[in-house]
Amino acid sequence: GYYGGYCYLPLYITCGDHLLASKLRPSDIDGAAGSVEEVARIVAQIRRRWPKVRIILRADSGFARENLMAWCEANGVDFLFGLPRNVRLAAEIRAELDQAKLASEADEGRPARRFKDFTWTTRKTWSRRRRVVAKAEWTQGEANPRFVVTSLSDEAWPARSLYEDLYCARGEMENRIKEFQLDLFADRTSSATLHANQLRLWFASFAYVLVSALRRIGLAGTRLQRASCGSLRLKLLKIAAMVTISVRRIKFAMNCACPFQREWALAYGRLSAQAA
Repeated sequence: GYYGGYCYLPLYITCGDHLLASKLRPSDIDGAAGSVEEVARIVAQIRRRWPKVRIILRADSGFARENLMAWCEANGVDFLFGLPRNVRLAAEIRAELDQAKLASEADEGRPARRFKDFTWTTRKTWSRRRRVVAKAEWTQGEANPRFVVTSLSDEAWPARSLYEDLYCARGEMENRIKEFQLDLFADRTSSATLHANQLRLWFASFAYVLVSALRRIGLAGTRLQRASCGSLRLKLLKIAAMVTISVRRIKFAMNCACPFQREWALAYGRLSAQAA
């Protein structure tokens, strides 16, 4: 946002490539505001369809809030959230950071990591002690500590794999946000009211669902099966064609030199079969 202007703080919830929620919110609120209500709605819908499915909620440190963690614990939902750093947490891993520093200096300055697993609680806001995993990293000549809080057990997820394999995979969600915002114009909120801009966000969300289905159903096994929404717009949708409309059919005459004509024809055939 810009000084003196308006800014929005959208809430996105995804499961892999599937978009489950896109809610436009004002920006003068806590980053996790409204998350409990959205998660409760989505979890209820999932469990009506798949009663025994295991659900793990993963988010960055902006969502490490007591009400959301307590709701997960009360409703059988596991969680893994980033945890904001503070002086008390930093003190917990002082020895591990010193070890990482020595290891990095002994290895010509290459990054070194140590992990620590402990239980921790805040002084006022948390209702109970929870498992915290710390990454004590020394890189580029300085400390780079990170913390996560989770309901997952250390037997199922040891500290290193919990952070590196499960939590860091959350970064894939950043690609979904880029697709919403940059490729499908979800950041276009130029209407005068919040409700009108929410409708704009939903239109962008509908577009994402359609393009994601095109990628999942029509382009599986092709060179475009993992292409971004922006790439699919340019390579499959924004291409020149001559359209002829008659009483019985609509004919598309495409350039025989189109580099993605095979993928276009394959996607058309697969989607037509789905519709039938």
